[in-house]
Amino acid sequence: MDYIRQNATELLGFLTGAACVWLIVRENIWNWPIGIANNLFFIFLFFRAGLFADVGLQGFYIVLGIYGWWHWVHGGQGDSELPISRSTPLEGMLNLAGAGALTALLALLLIRFTPSTVPWWDALTTALSITAQWMMTRKKLEHWWFWIATDTLSIGLFIYKHLYLTAVLYLIFGIMCAVGWVKWKRTWRAEQGALPA
Repeated sequence: MDYIRQNATELLGFLTGAACVWLIVRENIWNWPIGIANNLFFIFLFFRAGLFADVGLQGFYIVLGIYGWWHWVHGGQGDSELPISRSTPLEGMLNLAGAGALTALLALLLIRFTPSTVPWWDALTTALSITAQWMMTRKKLEHWWFWIATDTLSIGLFIYKHLYLTAVLYLIFGIMCAVGWVKWKRTWRAEQGALPA
């Protein structure tokens, strides 16, 4: 019964996760509520797999999902829809430094307080995910690079933890993120061309 429940949860996580990323690629606001449903499925799945940083990450995603949902609708000029923007070099360095510091902090917490068998790997994917999610709420084009790195590292982690369907999902995520980068960059360039000089 537990095996069936885990597989059903993994399948629902797979379906809602794929739908969420597809909606993000299309800049569709419905990515946020679908993403929150996805987070709930993965909280259960990751807890059972002993990926405790990922459990906490899903809770954080829910909070950021609510914020991102609101910000995409009201974060633009004059309470309008938020446009895609580029990160400055300083923002890029701060995001990388923050992800590195968060990785170290999470790994130490996992080593000290949980029975995690992969504390550094779990911490790194978690820190990159938090950074990518924060950048996504701000509609920063470069968030796609953080997601691609996260997905690539996560595939190996999930194979190691025997979560094969989730590993396939993250492979699909990685491909969709590459498509998202191309589509968002095209949209950003078109929006820049439409701005008055």
